[in-house]
Amino acid sequence: LTDASTSPDAVKRSHWCNVAYWEHRTRVGRLYTVYEQSVSIFYDLPQGNGFCLGQLNLENRSETVRRTRSKIGYGILLSKEPDGVWAYNRSEHPIFVNSPTLDIPNCRTLIVRKVMPGYSIKVFDYEKSCLLQHTADLDYADGPYDPNSVRISFAKGWGPCYSRQFITSCPCWLEILLSN
Repeated sequence: LTDASTSPDAVKRSHWCNVAYWEHRTRVGRLYTVYEQSVSIFYDLPQGNGFCLGQLNLENRSETVRRTRSKIGYGILLSKEPDGVWAYNRSEHPIFVNSPTLDIPNCRTLIVRKVMPGYSIKVFDYEKSCLLQHTADLDYADGPYDPNSVRISFAKGWGPCYSRQFITSCPCWLEILLSN
């Protein structure tokens, strides 16, 4: 019998992000902690590991949320690379992304990027993030602002170009909380 605390596997790996899944203004399920270099976030896959949104409680859902959830499909692959965090859209519908490192510095307009199926985008740039830490804090109309978080909406866009002004108006979205 070996003491688990001395085994090499017992070395605590540190996580690089937590993922929160939201439906409109409500967080659904627990925070999903990511230790591996990449993680799949999907709705319904019989095999594969990752964060399966389809397993989260489905009662009292609006029709809009139900319809949008059904469009998540294979979802996204989120991966931590040396230059930053990348999201690959594996679903059959676009995803919409907002991140502090995608915004234009000191610009008051929120920038939301549309990523078509089969494409990927660098959702967070570590180098750019370090530069942004030194700029003045802006007040954001849609709630608290975290310089280390990325927001990704499935199938529905938000912001100045859409009828939904805030991500909390989107039926299904993710908040990626990056560890410093």
